[in-house]
Amino acid sequence: METFLGIDYPTLWYLVVGLLFSGYAILEGFDYGAGAWHLFLRKDLSRRIAINAIGPLWDANQVWLIIGGGALFAGFPVMYATMLSAMYIPFMLFLMLLVLRSAAIKFRSSEKMKWWRKTWDIIYFVSNTLIAFLLGVVLGNVLQGFEIHEDFVYKGGVFFSFLNTYSLMVGCTTLSIFMTQGAIFLLLKTEGKLHERLSFLLRKGMIFFIISFAITSLYTLTFLHGVTDKFKENPVFFILPILAFLAIANVPRLVSKKKYSFALIFSSLIMAFLLMLVAFQLYPVLLPSTINPGYSVTIYNAASSQKSLGIMLTIVAIGAPLLAFYFFFLYKTFNGKVKLDDTSY
Repeated sequence: METFLGIDYPTLWYLVVGLLFSGYAILEGFDYGAGAWHLFLRKDLSRRIAINAIGPLWDANQVWLIIGGGALFAGFPVMYATMLSAMYIPFMLFLMLLVLRSAAIKFRSSEKMKWWRKTWDIIYFVSNTLIAFLLGVVLGNVLQGFEIHEDFVYKGGVFFSFLNTYSLMVGCTTLSIFMTQGAIFLLLKTEGKLHERLSFLLRKGMIFFIISFAITSLYTLTFLHGVTDKFKENPVFFILPILAFLAIANVPRLVSKKKYSFALIFSSLIMAFLLMLVAFQLYPVLLPSTINPGYSVTIYNAASSQKSLGIMLTIVAIGAPLLAFYFFFLYKTFNGKVKLDDTSY
């Protein structure tokens, strides 16, 4: 098996896919979180400002999802196929909600009738909330495992089997951290009475996150088999949960001092550290089998050929700096408070 700097190609591609989906969760997370607060903003002007805060960014942030999905399909096609079989319903709902969310952003302010705007406001709120929740539901199911049989054939239920106790908990936790992230981002982009309203909502969001995170963590440690085994084998990785808890504790402190830029950074670090925990816990498994661990989808039995992975890693090495520069330029250009004009949504 070919390696680079002592790391085999499937592991490198595992890290690439993880980095892409982490970027998607962090950058698109505050978009979804901002949308999940939409109906809590009472005035039409406040809602317009909130939409225009993410206006230049939301479609660019979705690039991470497209690249991440493409990287998953190209690098681990077996995992991609098995995952879609197991999570067909939530993924179809996810795509439908993405379309509705985009339509709501584009169409909401195109007419001035109250019923028109109210309808799109509801669609925008519901789509953002459910997208954030469904992402957590999918993650919760991945952590628990699937009924995967020989030859990676999914034998579980098709319709509502993905809605189980643990996945609902992870869904709520994901929604809560996105809402916290979204409120912090909107505080950076607003001022006046809307800023005061968002400060109040952020406090509620942080309470929601801390409670849901604590319950989910306790359930994970109590009921998920073998969740601490790898940490016992590699004690050095205990640094990850410690860093996650320190980041969680630091966000309320920074918010109280109105250091919202740093609060946004640390809320992003929370997601990064938690996703690193997931990646470390699963590695080298991609989709655990609840029928027999030997049937699990791993980075080795699901990977493309060594030659394909080598070519794609070369493309990543060339494209990653360009992508980083593009997003740096984008966020630098649209930095500052939101000001509405004739081109605004």
